[in-house]
Amino acid sequence: MTDTLLSLGHGYTSRELARQLRPDGWRIIATSRMADAPQEGVDLRQWPGDDLTDAFEQATHLLTSIAPGEAGDPVLAALADKIAGAPNLRWVGYLSTTAVYGDHQGGWVDETTPLNPATKRGYWRVAAERAWQEFAEKQSLSLHIFRLAGIYGPGRGPFAKLRAGTARRIVKPGQVFSRIHVEDIARTLAASMNAPNPGAIYNVCDDDPAPPQDVLGFAAELLGLPVPPEEDWESAQMSPMARSFYAESKRVRNDRIKRELGVKLKYPDYRTGLRAMTRK
Repeated sequence: MTDTLLSLGHGYTSRELARQLRPDGWRIIATSRMADAPQEGVDLRQWPGDDLTDAFEQATHLLTSIAPGEAGDPVLAALADKIAGAPNLRWVGYLSTTAVYGDHQGGWVDETTPLNPATKRGYWRVAAERAWQEFAEKQSLSLHIFRLAGIYGPGRGPFAKLRAGTARRIVKPGQVFSRIHVEDIARTLAASMNAPNPGAIYNVCDDDPAPPQDVLGFAAELLGLPVPPEEDWESAQMSPMARSFYAESKRVRNDRIKRELGVKLKYPDYRTGLRAMTRK
């Protein structure tokens, strides 16, 4: 049977995964809330809306990128019966976030670190992870959870704001974030598909957690643009959403994706990743 990925919430990360899988003969069925521009070689459906019965009948692999809300995970709420009845599923992937760990004041976390979210989004993700784990155990699904760090890559990163003159270097002492290039996320997902480990949880990040102002400064230097002045976090005017990103500081370990999946990061740090983006 042809390997068939059903991608629920086909966004930035899952589109990159589809791009990497298609040359190996994969069939891709994907859903989007809006009637997005189609991706080459992808059977795109609108959901909610379209009937996905045939998609679940054909899927050998399922990836959900749809974020939970206060009411819980929308995929489980609406599609649990179809997932449970999918006859050919060999692998299920759930894209979560490192926000589930909360604030560790710059300390290191790994997959065994107790979950202690510091934001509403983090709490919702913890609840969604647990709901997926309970569902997978009940239905004997081969579930894999991927906790993603801050995502960047072509079309997403500091360059656009720097060129537009809207970039801000907001500094909070001791603040560090982990990041991951979108191509390395897709490579990690593909590696898991090739070596399923039901129940596995993986942090997906690069090797170099760093303060956000350092990343922005390096990006400005690459573009030959002035480095924006520093702004103090306490007095800076920010939206509640933007400020929430500074509510937690941690360094995320990625040893498990290397040890268990054999992942070799193409972009092991932000410098490598940003340099590559300037050449595209």
